[in-house]
Amino acid sequence: VGTPAKQITVEMDSEKSGYIGSKVDLRCRFINSFPPVKISQVTWQKLVNGSKQNVAIANPSLGVSVAPPYKDRVIFKNGAVRRRTPNLEDTTITFSALGLTDEATYICEYTTFPAGNRENTVNLTVHVRPTTQMSLSTPTLVARSSNIKTPVATCTSANGKPAGTIRWETRVPGEVTTREVKNADGTVTVQSDYILVPSKERHKETLACVTTYNEEVYTDSVTLDIQYEPDVSVGGYDGNWYLNRENVQLNCQADANPAVSLYQWRLINGSLPSNAEIRDNVLLFKGPVTYDLQGTYVCDATNSIGTQSESVEVSIIGMEKHPQNNKSYVLKNKWFFFLMQWLFYFLCYS
Repeated sequence: VGTPAKQITVEMDSEKSGYIGSKVDLRCRFINSFPPVKISQVTWQKLVNGSKQNVAIANPSLGVSVAPPYKDRVIFKNGAVRRRTPNLEDTTITFSALGLTDEATYICEYTTFPAGNRENTVNLTVHVRPTTQMSLSTPTLVARSSNIKTPVATCTSANGKPAGTIRWETRVPGEVTTREVKNADGTVTVQSDYILVPSKERHKETLACVTTYNEEVYTDSVTLDIQYEPDVSVGGYDGNWYLNRENVQLNCQADANPAVSLYQWRLINGSLPSNAEIRDNVLLFKGPVTYDLQGTYVCDATNSIGTQSESVEVSIIGMEKHPQNNKSYVLKNKWFFFLMQWLFYFLCYS
């Protein structure tokens, strides 16, 4: 039984890809017949709009020739091919400094005798990694009573090929709008906005943007800086301001962004008592408490966003109503001491 004849084939990858600026090998290998045929020439061509453009030629007699657009970027990988030898079975080329215009179908064609021409093709795809960026949509986010939804952060995957995909990771409920723009060079820019109602509760919350491109993942985040007017509370009054009590005071606390720039104290339907002293957010009453301190006190806290107020109503307890001067209070304490003495006697002498 004789040895089966080998078929003449041109082996190539059907698809090949590389990133812009990088290099890629386009494989081409001739499987010769038995007995072998003679290879006269190998021609690499680029298919452009249905027509063929020469890229590189290898000829056993004339050597290697590379067309001007590719002269500094395309070489035959096999050194034997470059040395004008008849060994043209492997005519893989290395494409370097890939550009977007290199994306095309390439033909590797063998001219043989007496079998004629044999060829195969490879589709070269050029990828472009996008540049990713995340930023606050506006320099200043302000919480307003109107509750209007607004874009607070923008995530961009620019000039990618193919386009990147964008998703958001955050605890903050909101809406997402995404749009794509196809650029003239074939790349795509994707922009995504995160939309919500700016509020005090969202201040210092984190938004993370996750961009995925060809299984590569990029993550960036921003912290929301939302400005809001003061949220005011007044402390210091414990409901036990009795006559002659010393050194009582009210203090005004405000949660605000930016910080409060001005605190103001006032008394509704009257003027502040003569012994009241204002120390920024503290209203200090010097000396003993008198009935003159009664009334409704208001603290106004102001920042660059607005002014908010909070009030407290102060009542003064007369000495006759103070617990230390209450007869029932004294009586109860006498019974307490009597019981304690009885218990002591019982434990000691029983």
